Amino acid sequence: MPTSDRFRPRRLLALATDSLPARAYLGLVAVGVAAMFLAPDSPYAMAAPLLTAPLSFLPIFVPVGAGAAGGGAAGVTAAVLYGVWLLLCALANAAALGALLRRPDRRPDLAPDRAPVQTPPARPRRALLAAAVDNWPARIYVAVVAAALGTFLYAVLLSPDPGFAGIWPILAAAPLSFLAAAVSAPAEYTSPWLGTLVFSAGMVLAGLVNAVLIGRLARRIGSAPTRG
Repeated sequence: MPTSDRFRPRRLLALATDSLPARAYLGLVAVGVAAMFLAPDSPYAMAAPLLTAPLSFLPIFVPVGAGAAGGGAAGVTAAVLYGVWLLLCALANAAALGALLRRPDRRPDLAPDRAPVQTPPARPRRALLAAAVDNWPARIYVAVVAAALGTFLYAVLLSPDPGFAGIWPILAAAPLSFLAAAVSAPAEYTSPWLGTLVFSAGMVLAGLVNAVLIGRLARRIGSAPTRG
């Protein structure tokens, strides 16, 4: 009996919980959330937002976040909304991890009046990178990272005052972008041009990793579920 290809939340939840690495990731996020409540002033309080990046940084652009409101009912509402958002970000990242680890389905091409013909498998590296450009969610994300990186390059190369323009690609390509920024720091002291080059290359690689994860997740939740 044919199964609809439309998105179902159960598929997302299954991908987020049916593998040990995905469950371990959710456990780390739970520990990070606990640190936010037990030690809100410590560096460990940033563990949950970093682990659920880049989606967890989206509330920076809207008036909903951990410090968006003062006390009272408004503060409680903001905190609850932020907690729900972190949960959704964690599920999305865990599902992306599960989609990356799950092997793709192999279906033979059926020709009329002929035996099934197996499609030659694509090169693993090419097939993996194709997930970053062959679906709209990944394409949109790549466009966002490109816009953020373009803003940074314009500010550094053409603007008289770049300010903190580097924060935009870091947020867009998080969490690996933080590691890339740390790696590019020594190059910045050697030569500003070299630092900009290393920083930009790191942002591209970090964004590519996220795009592949988004693409693999989009493939999984948009395809018919299989048994086994």
